[in-house]
Amino acid sequence: MSKKVAKIGIFVALAMIFSYIEVLIPFSFGIPGVKLGIANIVVVTALYLMTPGEAFMISMVRIFLMGILFGNGVSLLYSFAGAILSFLVMYLFRKRNWFSVIGVSVLGGVFHNLGQILSAAFVIRSEKILYYFPVLLLAGVITGAVIGFLSEKIVKAMKIQSQTA
Repeated sequence: MSKKVAKIGIFVALAMIFSYIEVLIPFSFGIPGVKLGIANIVVVTALYLMTPGEAFMISMVRIFLMGILFGNGVSLLYSFAGAILSFLVMYLFRKRNWFSVIGVSVLGGVFHNLGQILSAAFVIRSEKILYYFPVLLLAGVITGAVIGFLSEKIVKAMKIQSQTA
């Protein structure tokens, strides 16, 4: 049990470090609100190496702690909305083995952006913001593919390491 708690703690810490790097050195795509989301490497990797509950906990704890440290109530709302919808979709497709790690991550990126834009539409009480979704859709596909590619490499390496240990 203590080994599992330590592993979750390491994953949360790593996700927070990646989030902090993104705060310090923003990867600018020239599109407002678009980030690479490198902390999601940890979440996608956890989804393949841990239980779904552990992976979800890592995502939620990271968002909560980073929101307290660097965000505000609205940013927390958007982050949680995006992360919860994204995780549910990734979990479903991971569980069914319908897509590769990259495909699951792409879905996660797209649905994260959908969750955020839907929550923004609710907060500002205007559906006009939904016109921005095609831009976010493209961004989610691209960033999801990058995150998925990196996560797939990590998952394979960690599985090989655990087999030889």
